[in-house]
Amino acid sequence: MSDEISAGGKTPAPKAGGAPDYDEERLARLIRLAARSFNRSLQMRLTSESVTFGQWIFLRILWKSDGLSQRELAERANLTEPTTHTALLRMEEQGFIARRNVGDNKRRVHAFLTERGWELRDVLEPMAVESNDIAVKGLSEVEVKVLRHGLTTIIRNLEQDEKDGAARGLRVPPTRSLAKI
Repeated sequence: MSDEISAGGKTPAPKAGGAPDYDEERLARLIRLAARSFNRSLQMRLTSESVTFGQWIFLRILWKSDGLSQRELAERANLTEPTTHTALLRMEEQGFIARRNVGDNKRRVHAFLTERGWELRDVLEPMAVESNDIAVKGLSEVEVKVLRHGLTTIIRNLEQDEKDGAARGLRVPPTRSLAKI
């Protein structure tokens, strides 16, 4: 495969049978394509409950730690606070969460699951399991374990790279500033 196709973000040239040939793709692109496919697979299912993929992320976090602040949710989701704020407003409108102040701090709003938010867990989690099962179909348990280990190692390595870069004064620029490049 040519560098032009890979660098340009185009679909790889098809193999003889018509399926894309991913054998020569860079690992970063394969991971991005896999993540996109996971998201799309789950989103197809979540739509039946009027839940977006972004809302799914926050629901999962709240199912484990209900009552987090907007800032805590943003940090755990690795998203910006404005993005989190917008998602929480919509989730409140849909009746999945209630937002309220806790304690004396009137500026710090926490998100709490409603009864509907908790009920969604029993409906949505099986959908995620189904998407995961489809994704690993054809892989042995050992292959899944090796894949999980490899991906967690990659994540840790890249998180450390970001910390090392920050120590040298490098920062990941905000998305909006990248539009000006």
